[in-house]
Amino acid sequence: MRIDVDAFKVLEVLVQEGSFAKAAERLHKAQSAVSYQVKKLEQHLGVNLFCRDQYRAELTPEGKVILAEGQKLLQYLANIEHLASRFSDGWEPKLELIVDGSLPMEPIMKALKRMASENIPTKIQLNVEFLGGVQARFERDHADLMLVKDYRTGPNYRPQSLPDITSILVVCATHPLALEKNISLYDLQRHVELTIEDSSPDINYYDELQFGGDKVFYLSDFAMKKNALEMGLGFGWMPDFLIHKELESGEMVEVDFNGGSQYSFSPKLVSTMQRPLGRAGLLFTEFILDEFAKADL
Repeated sequence: MRIDVDAFKVLEVLVQEGSFAKAAERLHKAQSAVSYQVKKLEQHLGVNLFCRDQYRAELTPEGKVILAEGQKLLQYLANIEHLASRFSDGWEPKLELIVDGSLPMEPIMKALKRMASENIPTKIQLNVEFLGGVQARFERDHADLMLVKDYRTGPNYRPQSLPDITSILVVCATHPLALEKNISLYDLQRHVELTIEDSSPDINYYDELQFGGDKVFYLSDFAMKKNALEMGLGFGWMPDFLIHKELESGEMVEVDFNGGSQYSFSPKLVSTMQRPLGRAGLLFTEFILDEFAKADL
């Protein structure tokens, strides 16, 4: 026989009211029905829940422990009912976003904070990949949104442009390249290039921004790359929002490469018509676009 969950609500009211008669009145039940429900629960559990020799309806020590657990169960059930009602209103159970790690995280975190303040039932998962790995994971995990530098377009993709971001070719002030002028590709290739390892499983992916030298160190993220640059380990591209303080202070300098030391790109927030966004996805999209528009990049 399964436990009657409603019996825990009866126990709760009994303790609050102090008598079977008052509890029955509050529950709009006959007193005999309340007594039967409690007795049936006691028989099922094999434990006396109430002290029968007291004037007031008082729980036994065992009854207090069981009621505490029963109240947790009632709260869990209430949570399930609340979630179900929210899902029936169009809130999806889960929203997954794949982000390129070269993009600014602050606007994304602000968008997440705004989502949290909405108190919606949707669970949000954010994963970070690099370069071709963003789209690869988006497709592999059947994610809802991806925030990318670049991607392979298709008829089902729905991109929305974000403000342009500029990357700058830099070294630390103590690196030999910091003092050279009108640097050729050959001169650049004599030094260690620092780059981010592409997280795509496609081994044929080629990063067109690499310089083709033999001395290339592949790093896992931009925090590590920035540290390596600050140590004078090599040169490399960095998003300007990550190094503007270092450039202003002179700790890092822009490489005077004759092929160009800056490039700009327009990140895209992409969804797919194969997996239409629900209410949470549409709201998150609105927040991300708004936060990027307000961000000082």
